[in-house]
Amino acid sequence: MGTKGSELGELAGDRRLLGRTSTAERVADILRTRIAEGFFPPGARLSEDSIGGALGVSRNTLREAFRLLTHERLLVHELNRGVFVRVLTVEDVEDIYRTRRLVECAVVRGLGEPPFALDGLRSAVADGERSAREEHWPGVSTANIHFHRELVALARSARTDELMRGVLAELRLVFHVVDDPRGLHEPYLVRNREILDALEKGRRGDAERLLSGYLDDSRARLVEVYGGLVADGDAVER
Repeated sequence: MGTKGSELGELAGDRRLLGRTSTAERVADILRTRIAEGFFPPGARLSEDSIGGALGVSRNTLREAFRLLTHERLLVHELNRGVFVRVLTVEDVEDIYRTRRLVECAVVRGLGEPPFALDGLRSAVADGERSAREEHWPGVSTANIHFHRELVALARSARTDELMRGVLAELRLVFHVVDDPRGLHEPYLVRNREILDALEKGRRGDAERLLSGYLDDSRARLVEVYGGLVADGDAVER
């Protein structure tokens, strides 16, 4: 699976994000966002010439951006074939959820005394519920990712935020393969609301219990569905 001309035209519009001093980090930010959005799906080959031309950056700058995203486990370099968006294994999914459980539950457990700064969580919950009413299921998916990033942001740790950004970006690679945002996320809207309600009432223990069950159920469901796709060979097109 390669990169289409229409996609490259859209990517060229991202040049304005680079400013006058384009750097590998800025290019990586653009590509990371595009990967998270499904613009470059799992298994897609990233052409240096096409993407470099669309963004107006040098081959060396693009290669450095690729290196950064490979380190983040979003890309993989295959000898004599090129750079591809990574296709996760079922074991990867299990590991992502182990990490999420460790980080997210620890953040809730370690919160100080209430009241907590919950505006970000309230916004994410409201966005998800509004998208569901409008039957805009990709919006529900985005709001759910936002919810978990805002939850971790309660720790007020730039390092934890960066870790979670990478973990959730990897997870979205799986979501794009499953391609069922309604089935994956709609059942958890009410659970997001329950976690928020518990935190608003200062009940950290209840919030952690709800979150733990949420992550266990989400992991089991995603492993079941994604595992079936991997077994059937439908996880990627090359």
